[in-house]
Amino acid sequence: MRELLDANAISVCGEAADGRQALDQVETLRPDLVLLDINMPVMNGIQAAFEIRRIAPETKILFFTVQECTPEAEAAVRLLGAHGFVSKSSAGTELIPALKRLLNGD
Repeated sequence: MRELLDANAISVCGEAADGRQALDQVETLRPDLVLLDINMPVMNGIQAAFEIRRIAPETKILFFTVQECTPEAEAAVRLLGAHGFVSKSSAGTELIPALKRLLNGD
């Protein structure tokens, strides 16, 4: 994953193994964008997204998960305060464009 991001000039300022670490990283690093898996240990991505909205409302959130992206899932993600949803099965074609769109302010 890191190689794919580096190859597309998307810099990674931190990584986390679980939702609690993700919150700690967001508090410390104040990233422009967080790529969150919904299924994480300690604190899942949904809970982490709520907390990220609270502590860093300017940080954009993109969910990246094994779940398939349906209109219902996309609507639920937006209700959580996230800015998008990319399924891992479509990462090869959708992840980089979604990240670039969010980083460019669209």
